[in-house]
Amino acid sequence: MDNRKRLAYAIIRFLQDQLRHGGLSSDAQESLEVAIQCLETAFGVTVEDTDLALPQTLPELFEAAASGKEKPQDQRPSEHTPPSDEDSAEAERLKTEGNEQMKVENFEAAIHLYGKAIELNPANAVYFCNRAAAYSKLGNYAGAVQDCERAICIDPAYSKAYGRMGLALSSLNKHAEAVAYYKKALELDPDNETYKSNLKIAELKLREAPSPTGGMGTFDIAGLLNNPSFMSMASNLMNTPQLQQLMSGMISGSHNPLGTPGTSPSQTDLASLIQAGQQFAQQMQQQNPELIEQLRSQIRSRTPSASNDEQQE
Repeated sequence: MDNRKRLAYAIIRFLQDQLRHGGLSSDAQESLEVAIQCLETAFGVTVEDTDLALPQTLPELFEAAASGKEKPQDQRPSEHTPPSDEDSAEAERLKTEGNEQMKVENFEAAIHLYGKAIELNPANAVYFCNRAAAYSKLGNYAGAVQDCERAICIDPAYSKAYGRMGLALSSLNKHAEAVAYYKKALELDPDNETYKSNLKIAELKLREAPSPTGGMGTFDIAGLLNNPSFMSMASNLMNTPQLQQLMSGMISGSHNPLGTPGTSPSQTDLASLIQAGQQFAQQMQQQNPELIEQLRSQIRSRTPSASNDEQQE
């Protein structure tokens, strides 16, 4: 693999992290956005090229180089000299401190502390798995995938690593791979309700065609059209005076509620349309609350849960 592309990808990830969490001015943010676009164009990489991700982030690599310490991260854990009792105890202290930082949502500090623990004891799967959770919180799903892979390499029976890998892959829209990892997590922890729920969501997203509106998923439109209550309420909406007036105006050309090129929509017409929609929603809630709850459930069912995954070890 071209190391130049891997370096460019690492720089792009670093710049994007700075955009999200660097507290920069609007001018500085605009400059970084331009820099990211230039790097992507020059090296032919995008943030979606997760196969280019390095085992460590750019700040971690820089810190290691600046301190003059070698980090043989590519070695397998069995090739490392076992840590001393003092190093093991210090690594556990750092991990516990990292967990405390996670609780107060100081994720960057948590990543730093877990990294220090890994330096002292790189054969501990929990440290990598905990850092993966922190990476996910910052939106660095590629980093989370890397750490989950290393945790699984150390402990192939570590269910939480498979579950967190599934969450990271789902966030990268790699639902087929997420399904495989959720299934493995359930093999190891069959009673975990979060894994069961997330597996169903990933399988559902895998079956669904992409939404043309880019929304939260597709509703059961056919089911709604065959629902007598929904069709009755829709018919009532079509007969409301506001909508009848709008439709009449649109046909005659005297109203322009949605706007056309070169014209501006009427605020009165838009307000009337919104009011009609609100009345329709209120009517649906009053007449058929079960249907409303069904629609809400469809929306909620498309969001993976990390409830049982939040607790760090």
